[in-house]
Amino acid sequence: MQKNLVIVESPAKAKTIEKFLGKDFKVLSSYGHIRDLKKKEFSIDIENNFEPHYEIPADKKKVVSELKEEAANAETVWLASDEDREGEAIAWHLYEVLKLNPEHTKRIVFHEITKSAILKAIEHPRNIDINLVDAQQARRVLDRIVGFELSPVLWKKVKPALSAGRVQSVAVRLIVEREREIQAFRTEAAYRVTAVFLMPDADGKTVEMKAELPRRFKTKAEAQKFLEGCRTATFTISDITTRPLKKSPAAPFTTSTLQQEAARKLGFTVAQTMMVAQRLYESGNITYMRTDSVNLSEYAINGSKEAILNLMGERYVSPRHYATKTKGAQEAHEAIRPTDMQKSKIDATPQEKRLYDLIWKRTIASQMADAEVEKTTVTVSISNEADAFTATGEVVKFDGFLRVYRESYDDDMEQEDEARLLPPLKKGQKLEYQDIVATERFTQHPPRYTEASLVRKLEELGIGRPSTYAPTISTIQQREYVEKGDKAGEERTYNVLTLQNGTIADTNRTEITGAEKAKLIPTDTGTVVNDFLLEYFPNILDYNFTANVEKQFDEIAEGEKQWTSILKTFYKDFHPSVESTLATKSAHKAGERILGTDPASGRQVSVKIGRFGPVAQIGTADDKDKPRFAQLKKDMSIETVTLEEVLDLFKLPRTLGDHEGKAITIGAGRFGPYVHYNGMYVSLPKGVDPLAITLEEALELIKEKEAEEAKRHLKKFDEEPELEIMNGRYGPYISYKGNNYKIPKDIVPQDLSLQSCLELVKLQEDKDGDKPKRGKAKAKSTGKR
Repeated sequence: MQKNLVIVESPAKAKTIEKFLGKDFKVLSSYGHIRDLKKKEFSIDIENNFEPHYEIPADKKKVVSELKEEAANAETVWLASDEDREGEAIAWHLYEVLKLNPEHTKRIVFHEITKSAILKAIEHPRNIDINLVDAQQARRVLDRIVGFELSPVLWKKVKPALSAGRVQSVAVRLIVEREREIQAFRTEAAYRVTAVFLMPDADGKTVEMKAELPRRFKTKAEAQKFLEGCRTATFTISDITTRPLKKSPAAPFTTSTLQQEAARKLGFTVAQTMMVAQRLYESGNITYMRTDSVNLSEYAINGSKEAILNLMGERYVSPRHYATKTKGAQEAHEAIRPTDMQKSKIDATPQEKRLYDLIWKRTIASQMADAEVEKTTVTVSISNEADAFTATGEVVKFDGFLRVYRESYDDDMEQEDEARLLPPLKKGQKLEYQDIVATERFTQHPPRYTEASLVRKLEELGIGRPSTYAPTISTIQQREYVEKGDKAGEERTYNVLTLQNGTIADTNRTEITGAEKAKLIPTDTGTVVNDFLLEYFPNILDYNFTANVEKQFDEIAEGEKQWTSILKTFYKDFHPSVESTLATKSAHKAGERILGTDPASGRQVSVKIGRFGPVAQIGTADDKDKPRFAQLKKDMSIETVTLEEVLDLFKLPRTLGDHEGKAITIGAGRFGPYVHYNGMYVSLPKGVDPLAITLEEALELIKEKEAEEAKRHLKKFDEEPELEIMNGRYGPYISYKGNNYKIPKDIVPQDLSLQSCLELVKLQEDKDGDKPKRGKAKAKSTGKR
């Protein structure tokens, strides 16, 4: 009988732990949850106090039977899953399913996988915390109720195969609302005035000083009037103020701040950050990666102090304690930090190295001295104006934590990286201008969310917890409610007035504005689902309600509330609203927008979400003739598309004429417009207008395609129609009965007889034996898409 069996969730974690425990311990993995709510059933007995019905999935049955056998042969079973609610639930499910003996079962937790942490955990075992388990069950059951009851409503009222989720729906709402803010935004122009002054430095050389007018002019006339006044003005330094500033380091990483910084500095997605962090945790390099605590242990603070002393010296050391601001912070043990602060580098994959480096630098910087900066502000008065220019300069007197780490921010529009150094100046000094420029600038619409800024917003609103951010953001993209994409910028003209040598030049320039990369944009389906839920289930999408549910989960975890009583209160209001919504009859489909009338037929033109996405429709189901449908193009939105744009969609297919007795038509498919002739499809080249292409141009494309096809089909045999010699991207080959066979390089394919082809086929089949064939032959190409 073995003495000890340790059960963890992942094989990587098992491998690391096994290194620290002696031969008396066997470490096995449960590969995550071994039991969950039944997949295709509701699995919650509402009448019986919301009792969940769990099942062991088919792919976990083998693992469970192995663990049962090992547990039966062990004196003590140690449940060592993660320290958060999810981990506690895994431990409880293991305890229940394996029918463990309470006297011989111990629960251990640790927030880093190091030898000292594991041995310390074994010295201080505890029982399973049923409050944490109940908090996890409450979340799981509540989310199942919402998903299972809301989804059929969406199938009936919006389109089949949709689904809804409590936190996901709120995340989509944020993205939809931001998109509408952008659509409603009206840009305003103003003139920003900057000046370059010339002055001698200490060596008598002429140097430049840049300055700016603190206010902006609303109109071109005001800016012009100001520059006119500057022509004859005298410029004098009227004030110089110098003040010391201190900059403090940011707190160590929590899950959310790590996700944000890894996105900004490393370009990682939220899911990628969590995957890489999990690997770092399981290999013993960092502490647990799901936390909303900024606290560091004394061990970490001392380790950081030692590392800073060794690398940079006494002056850079400044031990600090950070307090977690989040009320009811879950898993509030420690921030994310390296397990060994002396280890600035690790042996790992490139991604792991980069994330570890970020975590190490952020942790070290949090224990370093403030940066000391001297900021100088110079005021330049204008003799005939009440306004004055200001110039600022910064000198870093002591770099402190900046030597190691500088925090990034989202959407830094016009922030300059480094403050300028100012030349030596004195009060009363007269200045000459080189030029004074008034540039037309425009207000910017609110930025769309990135994955990282959405996490920050969810955290700010108290929605979700460290373990939910990544899955929420992945889910809304998988469900195609939101897509991550780029927005192309638009060309814009702006005006510049330049005063130089007493003359004002007036020029117009162009710029590309509004380009955005990797931003979250709602799809039409996401927008329609959001509006529908907001109308019929305002509670589910209410930010305060969702944050309040999270607080209640925290109260369950603290043992202050019963999980079933919270579900009862929720279900009492929720279920009747589901039933009444299903019974509601409405004249229009959710999200349908009527655009007007088709001038050709006099029938109604509308857009809506169809079975396969957004569609345009001419006519209604009540008309004598069937309605006509056209799929909306990818760059169209049912919210903003116009009647003219929709009518253009119905101009295809158009018939150009006949060739050899067969019609040539132009159609539009999911991959763009194409020419269709005699069963052949030819994509229109980029830039060719499907509504303007002529019969002659279409014939040219058909001939090119036929010539291309002829090159592919090298030789056929009437007596064996299933065999053909083809030309592929890797050279000639024999296609026979759905399989492909190589032709040796020293053989000219056109010289092969049918007999020779069959011999080559037999030769290769004998040689391959039971090996799978070279791959299926491509269907004889018609160019069909």
